[in-house]
Amino acid sequence: MSKRLIIAIDGPAGAGKSTLARRVAERIGAIYIDTGAMYRAIALWALRQGIPCDDSHRLESLAQHAQIEFPAHGHISLNGEDISNAIRTLEVANAASQVAAVPAVRRALVAIQRDIAATASVVMEGRDIGTVVFPDADVKIFLDANTDIRAQRRAEEMEARQMQVDLEQLRSQIKERDTRDRSRETSPLLQAADATYLDSSSLTASEVEEEILRIIRSKTSNGKVLVP
Repeated sequence: MSKRLIIAIDGPAGAGKSTLARRVAERIGAIYIDTGAMYRAIALWALRQGIPCDDSHRLESLAQHAQIEFPAHGHISLNGEDISNAIRTLEVANAASQVAAVPAVRRALVAIQRDIAATASVVMEGRDIGTVVFPDADVKIFLDANTDIRAQRRAEEMEARQMQVDLEQLRSQIKERDTRDRSRETSPLLQAADATYLDSSSLTASEVEEEILRIIRSKTSNGKVLVP
């Protein structure tokens, strides 16, 4: 049987992690795990329940009882409901950044993430995969892009979902989220010392995909991607 692999892709909001991690997972036959979507799922549930994003005790309870699954590439379900589109609003994104700063929520979701990777090869993306969730990941990549590019990409993503977009507001929110993600006490956004830095600002999605695959091949046995 082929060796299981853990591919960790970290980076700031809008860098293209979700798109690239999903495409790479499909290429190598691994499971794609969008950890950001998991925090958005808890944030969505909290918003629906009217739970403040600073109520750590109630948020911890939600995280411990949440049934989060990834039924297909690019999809996520919460307690049996497909919430793939519902979690992509600005309101949920901003709430998720606050929810992700709650240590108890992170512990609960990290446990789920590690359980998934214990039985299959995964391409997992987020903010702290290579530094906290899987410090011994086989391959670590820090995917970045400048703020303007990230705001434009996020705007295009939202427009594709027929959502109204205010580019300036979006750019401001991304900057605020960067600050929160990098300055939080628990699992801040950091580049792992042994991660490969990749700036996608001037690259197409296909070019980034091929570069990530090249990095994976260079860091796995015999230059091959070993997956089930």
